[in-house]
Amino acid sequence: MSSSDTLTFSETDRPGITPGTARRVTIASFVGTSLESYDFYLFAYFSAFFVGPLFFAPLGSFGEVLAAFLTIAAGFVIRPLGAIVFGHLGDRIGRRATLLITISIMGVSTGLVGLLPTYAVAGWFGAIALVLLRLIQGLSLGGEWGGSILLATEYANPKRRGFYASLPQLGSPVGSILSAVVFIALPLMLTQAQIAEWGWRIPFLTAIPLLLVSLYLRWSIDETPVFKNLVATNSRDRFPLADVLRNSPIPFLIAIGAAVLGIGSYSLMNTYMVNYGTATLGFSFNDLLIATTIGGLLQLVTIPLFGVWANRIGSARVVAIGAVGTLLITFPMYWFLQFATFPILVGTMIIGGILPTLSWAGLGGLMADLFPSRNRYSALSVAYSIAALLTAFIPAITLTLGHATGNAWWHPGIILAIMSVITLVAAGFAARRKPIIDELPIPAPAETAAATA
Repeated sequence: MSSSDTLTFSETDRPGITPGTARRVTIASFVGTSLESYDFYLFAYFSAFFVGPLFFAPLGSFGEVLAAFLTIAAGFVIRPLGAIVFGHLGDRIGRRATLLITISIMGVSTGLVGLLPTYAVAGWFGAIALVLLRLIQGLSLGGEWGGSILLATEYANPKRRGFYASLPQLGSPVGSILSAVVFIALPLMLTQAQIAEWGWRIPFLTAIPLLLVSLYLRWSIDETPVFKNLVATNSRDRFPLADVLRNSPIPFLIAIGAAVLGIGSYSLMNTYMVNYGTATLGFSFNDLLIATTIGGLLQLVTIPLFGVWANRIGSARVVAIGAVGTLLITFPMYWFLQFATFPILVGTMIIGGILPTLSWAGLGGLMADLFPSRNRYSALSVAYSIAALLTAFIPAITLTLGHATGNAWWHPGIILAIMSVITLVAAGFAARRKPIIDELPIPAPAETAAATA
């Protein structure tokens, strides 16, 4: 392909892509990540409050909580395998087809959790099935996030990549809000006995209609122009992950480090803090859900704003600023939280959520800038999944650290500070690298007219 028949999209918009098409693609990407996050946070809240008594009761109060958190971790342990499989498919058969598969697996496995028998009914069978379904969720999650980022960014002008890459990240607060609202609403409609007996199943069963909506939206869009060009020019990698590890080992390590804070802070704030806040600080479960929801609502505004900022200063710098800010507020935030008042709790969820959200909002753009299109799905999926695996044990590690220190007020701060430093170093290296820009052929006038008709 000669320079005369290609365009670098840092200079122009994607040729032949209408604003309506870009909006549909962004919505399909966002709805998919919202379902993913909804399913994740359902399980997170469920694990923090219900999993232990329902499925692991013979292990005792500490053992059942630890088992619940390790059940969460099980999904992350297998996630890199899912990333390898679905990342390969995404780089070989396409972004759209792969995302249809991953969202189907996620929705069905989440819905099946709502049908499981508890320990009181079937002994350890329910616990084993729960772990197996969590493993299946983890497989699908391995290919979901990277594909959603590519779906949004590969339709977008790279000058706006930071903004478009931030929009799928809205799925995390939306999923958090929806799952929190469900668990807030349950006590208003059912007694505690009814929730413990059968009401806890309702949130998981709602994943099925949400899955149908996500499938419809993803089915209605076309494959990305970047992947179409890879097919047309016979440029697909035979073994994309091997190409990443052979030719891009440093960017791969940078991507893993950059993702640690964005992923790990959610596990800390939305899983561990729910249990710690109720069991140690004396907050009610509803107080914690309301505080989390307030923080999530604010993120609906800040994530797109951070995406616009990423367009101006670069996604890597936004990630770095979030890491610095988180590091600075970590210990003061947890010191104030020991006073256990609701306003302080809300402030903690807002401040402790917004600053890591800077790193979260810029993450997709940072990672997309590091890799070429021929192996980008594999690179993003596997790097993200490894970071998720590294942070999967954050609730369990923090619980163990708290147990060893007598729940000293600073023990969650140690974990959050370490994650901040790792992400700050990675973002610093990423900011020094030149973004990789895709080049595509300029469509013929007839093709452009047809696309805009």
